[in-house]
Amino acid sequence: MLSVNLDGAFYTARAALASMIRQRSGSIIFIGSISPFIGIPGQANYAAAKAGLVGLARSLAKEVATRNVTVNVLAPGFIETDMTNALGEAKGGMAALIPMGRIGQPGDIAGVVGFLASDQSRYITGQVLAVDGGMAMGL
Repeated sequence: MLSVNLDGAFYTARAALASMIRQRSGSIIFIGSISPFIGIPGQANYAAAKAGLVGLARSLAKEVATRNVTVNVLAPGFIETDMTNALGEAKGGMAALIPMGRIGQPGDIAGVVGFLASDQSRYITGQVLAVDGGMAMGL
């Protein structure tokens, strides 16, 4: 879990940053989770890996900011996926915890990724952006 979610992100970012630094532009967008901010029983390893992305992103953001490269973490909440569909009836209980009263859709995440990769977000770096229907307010 740690290797895939944290080591994988570190090595991928390191490989991508070389060309971004040379061209003096680019965006690294890590896909985190709200789990390290709200705590989920049985998910300590996952939460630790996703929390590590925050430290990685903020450190990298400071290192590459002068090269016009942004580094941020998108932290999804409960999103409609094959994995969450496998939860069956428990899924309804999770939806009840979301202030907006609904489970997010993949397009909700994709739209924010598109924004963070665009020139409209050129002054946003080192941030964690929760896309969770209000589940982790105050993150």
